[in-house]
Amino acid sequence: MTKARQNRMFSEQGKCFDVAIDHGFFNEYSFLSSIENMKEAVHTIVDANPDCIQLSLGQAKHLQDIPGKQKPGLVLRTDAANIYGNMLPKFLFSELINNAIEHAVRMDAVAVCVNLLLLPNQPELHHQCVRNISMLKTETEKYGMTLMVEPLVMLPNEQKGGYMTDGDITKIMPLVRQAVELGADVIKSDPCDNVEEYHRVIEVASGIPVLVRGGGRASDEEIVARTVELMKQGASGIVYGRNVIQHPKPAGMTKALMQIVHHGATEQEALAILAQ
Repeated sequence: MTKARQNRMFSEQGKCFDVAIDHGFFNEYSFLSSIENMKEAVHTIVDANPDCIQLSLGQAKHLQDIPGKQKPGLVLRTDAANIYGNMLPKFLFSELINNAIEHAVRMDAVAVCVNLLLLPNQPELHHQCVRNISMLKTETEKYGMTLMVEPLVMLPNEQKGGYMTDGDITKIMPLVRQAVELGADVIKSDPCDNVEEYHRVIEVASGIPVLVRGGGRASDEEIVARTVELMKQGASGIVYGRNVIQHPKPAGMTKALMQIVHHGATEQEALAILAQ
């Protein structure tokens, strides 16, 4: 029964802020900035009290070892990929961890997260992701685990370096819809170039809650304004990583974003929290 776990992810109003600090899973040096000491990073975010923290299998212990009932839910990353960096390797993969859902149940996760990657001229990688989701869907249904699918439309690596997403809404929409068709319980999706169009992504998700990714580091003003508009467009929440953990005030940024997601704070109100 996935609803039981989703109730731990989302507020009564159906909103969620998930802080992603699973970046070390991807074997990319630049992703380690501000998370070199994972125990310290996790404790910093836990103290700020978001709804969820996204972690890998090997780092989830830093969250689940913390005593007490009042702590964020665990979203367990289930796949490691090698698509990041300025140049793609000759062999690409997005590999599932073995028995991912059993690990998630053992670690008391509220959800598992898996990629649905769309890279230019890489149909084999996309096929592997579809296969990964299909396998996970069978197991998530068996164990009542929430399946979060992350559709990522990527730009060519040589164009802007690795991990740069394509904000073309006509590419985002069909990939989000494919994730829904494959059985996603929650979507973790890219923002589009014009966030005022994001209601179209929400519509094509057909009632499945959409949490919007933060992507690369942006200014406080940009990330706050974007988040305010995305919530107005109908997003159910956000999944931000580097814009929180690499921020000079990660706890302050978490609190500001929580006010936007759960209480409809304006851009000015959120920036005032950051300024404290």
